[in-house]
Amino acid sequence: MGVVGTMVWDVIHGRDPRDLPVEEWGGIAYALAAFDAALPDDWELVPFIKVGADLAPHARDWLRTLKRLAPDAQPIEVPQRNNRVEIRYMDAERRSEVLHGGVPGWSWAGLAPLVKDVDALYVNFISGFEMDLETAQLMRQHVQVPLYGDLHSLLLGVAPGGLRIPQPMLNVDAWFRCFDFVQANEDEARLMSSDEMTLAATALREGVETLIVTLGARGLIYFVAPGFGDITDLRARGHFNKSVGAIRTARVEAERDVERGVGDPTGCGDVFGATYFTRLVAGDTFDAAVRAASRAAARNFALRGATALAPYLRGELSQP
Repeated sequence: MGVVGTMVWDVIHGRDPRDLPVEEWGGIAYALAAFDAALPDDWELVPFIKVGADLAPHARDWLRTLKRLAPDAQPIEVPQRNNRVEIRYMDAERRSEVLHGGVPGWSWAGLAPLVKDVDALYVNFISGFEMDLETAQLMRQHVQVPLYGDLHSLLLGVAPGGLRIPQPMLNVDAWFRCFDFVQANEDEARLMSSDEMTLAATALREGVETLIVTLGARGLIYFVAPGFGDITDLRARGHFNKSVGAIRTARVEAERDVERGVGDPTGCGDVFGATYFTRLVAGDTFDAAVRAASRAAARNFALRGATALAPYLRGELSQP
C-alpha cells in the first residue's frame, strides 16, 4: 500500500477547555496508523513522504512504531522546515488552522520510480501541495492500480500569516479523472458544487467508482457507480468503461464509541478513508468496507492524537 501525504506537527488549542495546548504528530499520521491497524498480514505499508530536516529524526522514530511498515521504507528528508499547523477548535467540529513551514510537493519524475511496484495507492492532500494536477494526471496514466484521493486541502488556500481559508477547486472534472475512489467532507463538497447529486454525477461520469462525503457527527453520504460492488468490478471493467444503471446512494449514520463532545474529531476522516480503502483492496464488499471504516473512525474519536492510534485501533490498548 503506497501512501502519499504530509507529516504535520500539530499544536491543538481548545480540544478541551481545561487543558493546555497539545503538541503531537498529525496530518498523514492518522491515515498511516489506520493502515497499520487494518492492512492484512500479507500487505506492507510504504509511505512516500517528505519531512523537514528540523523534524526528520522525530518522524523516523514515529514511523518505526508501525508494524506494517516495509523494512526499507524511509521518509525523504528535505531542507525546508516541516509543516506545522496550529489548530484552534471553536466547538466539537469547527476549527481554524494556521500553517507554518512547508515541504515541497512531488513531481512525476520524483514520484514515478517510487510508485511503480505498489499494488494500491492512497493520496491524501493534507497540505494541498502534495502534487499538482499534471503530476496527478501522469500518475493516473502510468499507475494501473486502484487509486484513492482524499481531496481535503486542495480546497484550502493560504492567507497571509498562514491561515487556511476555503477556496474553490479549479478543474474539478480533471481531478476526478485521476482517482478511482474520492473522498471529501461536506464543506469541501460545497466548494466543488452547490448540489451533492450534481457533484456525484460529475465524479462518476469521470470514472470515479465511489464518492464519499463525510458529514462529521452526522455520518456520511455515499455515491456508488452502477455495477460497482467490490474491487473485482474495478479490475474487470477497467477505467471509464461504466455499466449502465442508476447511481446508488445513501446516508450512513456515524458510529458511536463515546458521547459526542467528549472525544476528539481530529483525523476521523483520515482514519475512515484509510480503513475503507484497505478493506476494499483486501476484498471486502463496498458495504462491509464502509461499516469497518465507520467503526474505525468512531474509535479514533475516542482517542486523542495519532501517537498510539495504531495499537488502539487494533484493540491492543483499552479505551481511555
